[in-house]
Amino acid sequence: MSMAAAAISENLGAIVGPAQVITNSQQLRAYGAGGRTPKAAIRPGSDQEVAEVVRFARTEKLTLMPTGARTKRDMNIPTAEFDLALDMGRLDRVVAYDPGDLTLSVEAGLPLASLAGVLAEHQQLLPLVVPFLNRATVGGTVASGVDSPLRQFYGTARDYVLGMEFVTGDGRVVKSGGRVVKNVSGYDLHKLMIGSFGSLGVITKVNFRTFPLWTSMRALLARFVSARDAVEMRHRIAQSPLRPLTLEILSPKAAELLFRDLEVPVPFDPPPIGAPSKAPWALLVSFAGTARVLERYERDLRQLAGAGEAAVLDESSTAAALARVREFSPIALESSPFAVIIRMNVLPGEMAQALDAAALAAARQELPWAAMARGVGVIDFALLPGRPPGQRSTAGRVIEGVFEAFGHREGSITIPWCREEYKEAMPARRTPPHDLEQMRKIREAFDPTKVFAPDPLQAWI
Repeated sequence: MSMAAAAISENLGAIVGPAQVITNSQQLRAYGAGGRTPKAAIRPGSDQEVAEVVRFARTEKLTLMPTGARTKRDMNIPTAEFDLALDMGRLDRVVAYDPGDLTLSVEAGLPLASLAGVLAEHQQLLPLVVPFLNRATVGGTVASGVDSPLRQFYGTARDYVLGMEFVTGDGRVVKSGGRVVKNVSGYDLHKLMIGSFGSLGVITKVNFRTFPLWTSMRALLARFVSARDAVEMRHRIAQSPLRPLTLEILSPKAAELLFRDLEVPVPFDPPPIGAPSKAPWALLVSFAGTARVLERYERDLRQLAGAGEAAVLDESSTAAALARVREFSPIALESSPFAVIIRMNVLPGEMAQALDAAALAAARQELPWAAMARGVGVIDFALLPGRPPGQRSTAGRVIEGVFEAFGHREGSITIPWCREEYKEAMPARRTPPHDLEQMRKIREAFDPTKVFAPDPLQAWI
């Protein structure tokens, strides 16, 4: 370690304690992001320690990367060289919980799985049922803006985050919002932190609204010949009085990846070699309530499915299927070491066209793919090459083909997961210049000296 590095480590140790400063090169590899590794990792134990570390970094002209469990460190967010990783794992307390008022305040490093256990004791839940659930933390999940299958019924984090505390780039501890649902005073600055990837500040505490846990849950799994047939089923449900918990449409490959080793009454195994492919599209819709409510949902959903083959899953199978749906992105990434995931946000009425256009673009480049479409119009389209693409720009041409088909429509396209070496082949960003200018002004207000390393302004959007 150089003298300068030793001095930095000593000063940081004075803030958080020497044992909470990591400088071992082997351990630091776990904190790498964007192909870069920090010089040190710091584990603060309070929001005041976080603020002191940020102020020190600003004075010494060092850059920080806030981290949680690092489940989403490989997401496609450009990161400059950074000096310090700010590990929030020690801030893991439930600060306040009022089950009667359905309100909750927790520190950012609390694992979501631990929080779910606390809430379950009071028959309540938080709808942040997201990928990497067994390891993800509250702060990392909120900062990354990833959504949940329960978005269909509960909305996104913006709908149930009541307030937040965070540290800005100049080392100030800022409070926004409140702890109760009826608190509407002040600006909703905390909503800017959702999906900011730690580029505007370090989230230290989050206040949530909680929800009653359902008594019983079931799901209907239906098969359809085409994406359009499955989407039409989605539209029929939307026009009915039914309000399901989740609604996902899965391509044949997605259904095979998620359900092939689950005991579900509707098989999704691939056909034998040489046999004509009749692999179905799937629609999984879950619902909850009393026995009478469940009976009504089952009856009405079977009727809405029409000629599609459908079966109702029991509670155990429903939980298993929803857990797989929740983990679609990790499962897709594990199925191919060269995977790229394209996320399309479209109007629900254009979901079928978007799926068809993406499938056509992938077919032109002879790339295998799998897709999962949420009922609200969010489509994750995974390219799954079996080997490194021969041309560097293969994935880029697929994305360009999607843009050509839908660039003039309402919605957006992002690339949340992409191998580092593919990024140079991506088409130019499509964010309107006036939007970029507004984003720059917001970042300058929160982090004028660019202490925080993540830079979503440079992301491919």
